Amino acid sequence: MKPVTVFFAMLTTLVSATSVALADNADSHDEGKISAAAFEASLHFQDGEIALPNGMATLKLGKDFRYLPPADAERVLVEAWGNPPGNETLGMVFPAHAGPTAKDAWGVVITYDNDGHVADTDANDINYDDLLKEMQDSIKATNESRMQAGYGAMQLVGWAEKPYYDAKANKLFWAKEIEFDGDTNHTLNYNVRVLGKGGVLVMNAVSAMNQLPIIKNDMRTLLADTEFNQGNRYADFNPSVDKVAAYGLAALVAGGIAAKTGLLAKLLVLILAFKKIILLAIAGIGGVIWKFFKRK
Repeated sequence: MKPVTVFFAMLTTLVSATSVALADNADSHDEGKISAAAFEASLHFQDGEIALPNGMATLKLGKDFRYLPPADAERVLVEAWGNPPGNETLGMVFPAHAGPTAKDAWGVVITYDNDGHVADTDANDINYDDLLKEMQDSIKATNESRMQAGYGAMQLVGWAEKPYYDAKANKLFWAKEIEFDGDTNHTLNYNVRVLGKGGVLVMNAVSAMNQLPIIKNDMRTLLADTEFNQGNRYADFNPSVDKVAAYGLAALVAGGIAAKTGLLAKLLVLILAFKKIILLAIAGIGGVIWKFFKRK
């Protein structure tokens, strides 16, 4: 798989009840649109044990989850959720009880960052309260440029769930609460990172804040059933031959691959909220990372 060209580690896609590309109801005859039911029927859901396309990891899905391969995931992201095309993913996972066009729908976008082995030596040294403040200040600083470009301002309200690293399983998870101007309903961005020998498996779920208890429970279940295959696990790392990432756990939370010099000016975070695209200048997130580490 080619390196991710869109910054999916921070991509947040708010699921809406209907699509910008789908008809609002089954009886609609709008040209170029199909019903939500017909769209979901055309998708190729899978369950059980799923070998991800890059061959590095396996999902062991129980009865509560369904998987969509990359081609169908792209259709959901573009046709149903209104994202720009060209998203490079390893697929998506959905709760079995709700498809991607349901009113209470949410899904997990799966990607892989092959930036190298991420050391977890900073796990006990990170002050996530300080990091949150830096992230909030940086996002506020970019609001003026977003508004000048015709987009609404956004705020990082705080941690919906404070970052936690499971050192035994080498899994990091956290959740953010996000507010968009003019929207009374806040957005939940739930993040999971599974550390491997040469990279990180990225799993992002986005929904309304009132779904936090459900998603928190379901993501923990999904996380427990997601593992790198033998030979690609964190413990398989060989410092003599394997590539090492240029950042640690704090950078994964603050922005992941944006920590790499040279990419800061090129990457954008795309946030779809109530069918409005919000552009967040990645330089702002990059500034968070460098200011945070400068003090260390």
